[in-house]
Amino acid sequence: MRAPEASAAALSKALGVTLPNKPKTSAAKGGRTVLWLGPDEWLVIDEAGNDPLADCAKVSALHSAVGVSHRNIAISVTGTGAAATINAGCPQDLSLDAFPVGAASRTILGKTEIVLLRTAADAFRVECWRSFSDYVFTFLSEGSRDAAV
Repeated sequence: MRAPEASAAALSKALGVTLPNKPKTSAAKGGRTVLWLGPDEWLVIDEAGNDPLADCAKVSALHSAVGVSHRNIAISVTGTGAAATINAGCPQDLSLDAFPVGAASRTILGKTEIVLLRTAADAFRVECWRSFSDYVFTFLSEGSRDAAV
């Protein structure tokens, strides 16, 4: 979703969760998570079965909301070696001090772009394009062996 700052309040109300406005942050409420990807860009994840596009369609404030559900795949990476597994191919500092629970970032894993969300101290959600999912899953599998997970 893209929108100017002036539209954030109306979109937050429609989505039921306040849009984060700082780098590397996310906000969650009622099964819906919104990740800050840029000054005017967010990724909205709805795991409650609701339709964020329909909610955004009710907003008259300037914005662009496009469904990417069929484009993206989410991979959960959990356990004591989760950060080491991801760091096998991602340069992001995933220490809890630098990347706390709720932190979100667009970054790279190996040769592909991902969106990374820390969901717990030892758990991450890796979002990638469906066409790269085999590569990302294989990369993470190999990384987990290297990290002795």
